[in-house]
Amino acid sequence: MPAERLLPDRDAEDLVKLTREIARDELAPIAARYEEEERFPREQFRLLGRSGLLGLPYPEAWGGGGLSYEVYLQVLEEVATAWMSMGVGLSVHVMSCFALAEYGTDEQRARWLPDMLGGELLGAYALSEPQAGSDAAALTTRAVLTDSTYVVNGVKAWITHGGHADFYTTMVRTSPDGGRGVSCLLVDAATPGLSAAPPEHKMGLTGSPTTQMIFDDARVPADRLLGAEGDGLRIALTALSSGRLGIAACSVGLAQAALDEAVAYAKERSQFGRPIIEFQGMEFLLADMAAAVESARATYLEAARRRDRGLPFTRQASIAKLVATDAAMKVTTDAVQVLGGAGYTRDFPVERYLREAKVPQIFEGTNQIQRMLIARELRRS
Repeated sequence: MPAERLLPDRDAEDLVKLTREIARDELAPIAARYEEEERFPREQFRLLGRSGLLGLPYPEAWGGGGLSYEVYLQVLEEVATAWMSMGVGLSVHVMSCFALAEYGTDEQRARWLPDMLGGELLGAYALSEPQAGSDAAALTTRAVLTDSTYVVNGVKAWITHGGHADFYTTMVRTSPDGGRGVSCLLVDAATPGLSAAPPEHKMGLTGSPTTQMIFDDARVPADRLLGAEGDGLRIALTALSSGRLGIAACSVGLAQAALDEAVAYAKERSQFGRPIIEFQGMEFLLADMAAAVESARATYLEAARRRDRGLPFTRQASIAKLVATDAAMKVTTDAVQVLGGAGYTRDFPVERYLREAKVPQIFEGTNQIQRMLIARELRRS
């Protein structure tokens, strides 16, 4: 059943209704086939863009929706409930626009942001490297300014939309000064010297390509520097705080889908002359699943409301990411258990949900890193 939501106004209610219709009619019917074929849903992202869903939390002046994170994340959750790859892709795109929206000049925003927020351009976020994942300050991709061009060499890893994105918000090293030597470049996909490696072979989210991006004397115009040299790590980490809320919302959407499938199956499946949902062991399992979904949703909404009010939310974002992704892993596992042997087959979507639930515990900061960040905030309080 659809999630029950307390939205702030009628416009938000209409937006969620529209998103549900798109998710039901355009995304859910093709999700399993696209995932099986490892097919990237580029046209579906264009549909979201034409529907105004790719720039919701950014100002209307630059082509965004001007919406609060509280509303945007619930729209994102609806997309992920229908198709996790689309939800994650939407979250990554929104995070990829953050650096330009928050740190770009007015001239840079006017030049690139309307197409990015309007859905004409799809983004990717290039921070991680083969030897620099959780330790982002250790990145080695090097950008050397020559005349009015940065010459970039290095390899970025685990890039969502790699090879399909139109732009890459890329963190590069412009000086050897540790974290203070990292800068942010908005790299066009057509940049000479930039190429994508073959996609990774993943256990889930197979409709969302993940690749390395290779910079081989890639020449990036200097006017694509966002912020000042040395601002890159601060930009990256600030973007990740908001991005973690997106992953939390996606994880809740995935857990909601698994819960819905489990409840529907338990109502239809009969044993010993009655539906299995009437057995106490099954009732308790489903009740715990519902409690996990609604608790995780409340957690990300609390963090979003703090963000919307201009309050510190870094700790709350880490908590939301930790709680929601762990909940998704448990709920999808339990959904397979509810379906029994049927849940272990590809005749039902819960086996795919289980495979998809693992990676949110890993990307945009592993859950072990989230615990470190939460503890660090507690020490400072």
